[in-house]
Amino acid sequence: MNVFERYAPFIQDYIYISGWQSLRAVQNAAGDAIFNTDANVLLTASTASGKTEAAFFPILTLLEEEPSSSVGVLYIAPLKALINDQFLRLNELCEEQGIPVTRWHGDASQSKKRKLLKKPSGILQITPESLESLMINKYMEIPSLFHDLRFIVIDEIHSLLRADRGLQTFCLIERLCSLVSCNPRRIGLSATIGNPEEAGRFLSAGSHRRTIIPKFDSGKEVWRLSMEHFYKTDPQADEGKLVIEETPPLEVASDTAPSQADPGLGYIFEHTKGRKCLVFTNSREECEAVCQSLREYCEVNHEPDRFLIHHGNLSASYRESAEEEMKDDDSLMSVCATATLELGIDIGRLERAFQIDAPFTVSGFLQRMGRTGRRGDPAEMWFVMREDHQEARAMLTDAIPWYLVQGIALVQLYIEERFVEPPRTGRLPFSLLYHQTMSTLASHGEMTPAELASRVLILSSFKNITQEDYKILLRHLLATDHIVRTENNGLILGLTGERIVNNYKFYAVFQENIEYTVRSGSEQLGTIVKPPPVGDKIAIAGRVWAVDEVDHQRHTVYCTLVKGHIPAYFGDVAGDIHTRILERMYQVLNEDKSYPYLMPHAVCRLAEARDTFRKSEMPNKPLVHLGGKMWALFPWLGSYAFLAMERFLKLKCGERLGLRGLTSSRPYYIQFTMQVSEEEFYRTVCEEASKEFDPMDLVYPNEVPVFEKYDEYVPDELVRRGFAYGVLDTEGMKKRVLEWKTYGGNHNEPGIHEL
Repeated sequence: MNVFERYAPFIQDYIYISGWQSLRAVQNAAGDAIFNTDANVLLTASTASGKTEAAFFPILTLLEEEPSSSVGVLYIAPLKALINDQFLRLNELCEEQGIPVTRWHGDASQSKKRKLLKKPSGILQITPESLESLMINKYMEIPSLFHDLRFIVIDEIHSLLRADRGLQTFCLIERLCSLVSCNPRRIGLSATIGNPEEAGRFLSAGSHRRTIIPKFDSGKEVWRLSMEHFYKTDPQADEGKLVIEETPPLEVASDTAPSQADPGLGYIFEHTKGRKCLVFTNSREECEAVCQSLREYCEVNHEPDRFLIHHGNLSASYRESAEEEMKDDDSLMSVCATATLELGIDIGRLERAFQIDAPFTVSGFLQRMGRTGRRGDPAEMWFVMREDHQEARAMLTDAIPWYLVQGIALVQLYIEERFVEPPRTGRLPFSLLYHQTMSTLASHGEMTPAELASRVLILSSFKNITQEDYKILLRHLLATDHIVRTENNGLILGLTGERIVNNYKFYAVFQENIEYTVRSGSEQLGTIVKPPPVGDKIAIAGRVWAVDEVDHQRHTVYCTLVKGHIPAYFGDVAGDIHTRILERMYQVLNEDKSYPYLMPHAVCRLAEARDTFRKSEMPNKPLVHLGGKMWALFPWLGSYAFLAMERFLKLKCGERLGLRGLTSSRPYYIQFTMQVSEEEFYRTVCEEASKEFDPMDLVYPNEVPVFEKYDEYVPDELVRRGFAYGVLDTEGMKKRVLEWKTYGGNHNEPGIHEL
């Protein structure tokens, strides 16, 4: 079909006015799928390929032909910043046609929300948390808002495939559709889907529709990629060595640097000069530290400050100011950011992105690099890997530059295999079960246990949870006053439950720390955890502030701007690294292959690491002798299988091996002392792994491993089972151990060399 001719006249006019010469492949493919079927559609195409228009052009055409009598399109996105960005694009498209586009999140206008409630129509943009709030607080309005809902568009769907937040989103979709008796089509959008078929099943769950995944030629991907390594103090890895540079040197470094300067940050400072760039870090603490340091470089070089900051703990004004600055094509400011600028936001003609150390996932790497390369330019990413010099007596485990090797593995996996992390399935989400139970009771009011179960357990996210499990949960909630039984034998929220549900933090299912709002005069800077005493300093918004007052009752910190440089703390963030990445890291160390994107320091540091790797016997076996009774085990497993390995060694093998002092650097290696020989180690672990054992055996006696946000309100036995069966990758761990059966001699490692 001719998709362009099928578009509504106002869409055709928009395309003409925008100066488009033709539709892109993704737009033709999406138009065909949306116009000619009634199925769900999963659109996977590279960043800046036009996925948003590909989905909305046919959707709006269908709504133009047959207008909806309520909100016609529900657009769900994981970040407020992404909603704000897409609002501008969609509003421009819809405004002249009189199709309202309404944002619904914590920073959005209340008057626009009230207007939508009075006259529901058009497109509603919302985060999962705001949709949860809407379902609870505007429950009676849901039928009038959505009774004629035609489409649900889920943007950056890959970010919802591996955690409770994604399951929550689909619970809410199913609950909403059940409540208003509608069956809208679901359209998933993402640039980074590792297993499209599995993601398609995730998208369709509970919808009774199949998912179409259009195939099309998206053209050739072109990247500009570099990866450099720095020790935090000189000398660098290639100092005093002959290095033949394949790539010409770029800019000449500045002579002026702050005292105690970090060469890696100096490199970023020089290569952002005169350009608009993003500097990605893996945590909010590091983001603050990097921004402080780069601003110090500006100060000592007598340059105006050219660095902004963007992360989830900053106030909306700081975040939105950074977003607006980045959209200005004439701006030469750079932004230090976390994952908050990783997803979907069009930030104009961005010249390059920097990544400090390796991200946890291939998906994260692709998303961050995809922020660049818009307006027809290739995507450009510069990795900057940093580490401290090892002490002379450092252990072998400290001699491997893990972030450098991990960064290479991420890049190579995508180049060679187009590998991206698949969805996490098969979990037992008891924390989310508690959350959706309380949310459903808060929405509906009194319900019998059978009615409650019929509304909650039927949700596709809970397909692995039994009725008996649910009875255990409900009995526990009755015993702890989270719910109470009425005279009519119904269930309602108890006083304890009401206190939890009525707090705005209830809407989110991801872990949060207790946060304090930070203010300086009339300005709100953002939030922190663990505020220091009065007189101490804090780091936020890329600057240092002296604490004047801490109001613990109102959770507010009052402060004054000062000079200095201190670390920030916003709470712990866990990484989720896939086993395939660790296996490719082994291969990086074991192969002689050169990678064209490595810069001179990184080439030399990798050569050193490979030399250390080969001399240590690590290529031949996973267990390496460090001296005396000290050993290091390199299992090459991802985060959850590695966690199972630690527990397996302690709980199933520890006594037989005489293990002591077991410590880990997850997910790279485990160190310990043991009383037996190397051959006995392999024999013991293989024997124990060959036995049938319950994953519950890997939970310590009396341990309640609270892993998700609401686990603390779930019965201990369910928390233990959810952790054992849903978090620990016991099968992945056992498979790896059983590959070690041939050890004891000098054998190659099965399952690793064969990759």
